[in-house]
Amino acid sequence: MGVFNWFKGGDEAEAGQLNKAKWNLLETESQLEELIAQSEERLQIIFKNSTSCGISGMVKRSFESSYPLENSQAELHLLHVQYNRELSSAIAQQFGVRHESPQLLLIKNGEVIGHASHGGINGISVSEYV
Repeated sequence: MGVFNWFKGGDEAEAGQLNKAKWNLLETESQLEELIAQSEERLQIIFKNSTSCGISGMVKRSFESSYPLENSQAELHLLHVQYNRELSSAIAQQFGVRHESPQLLLIKNGEVIGHASHGGINGISVSEYV
């Protein structure tokens, strides 16, 4: 892979893997309520992302490139904290988890069953939570 491909996201095989992580934008409290209800049926994953933070972008790309699950196993939700700070705070309060960014929350049966922030995100094996 050349230097210029690195900036584009790598070769075609890697790009195909990136497409496996299908994000739903999380923007409203009603979406959060629906997500909590859906967590009774399958794992819900929230990724709090800061579009102005280079670390957040790197962690998100790394998470996407190694994301192992199919859509039927878990649902991915992306929250841009700059645009939805109130919702991010509501999530922290709802689940009793301090707000951080980047942050990954794994929700099942209406509760956070795993979470991590920054470099710890890539240490979480989401497959273990399905």
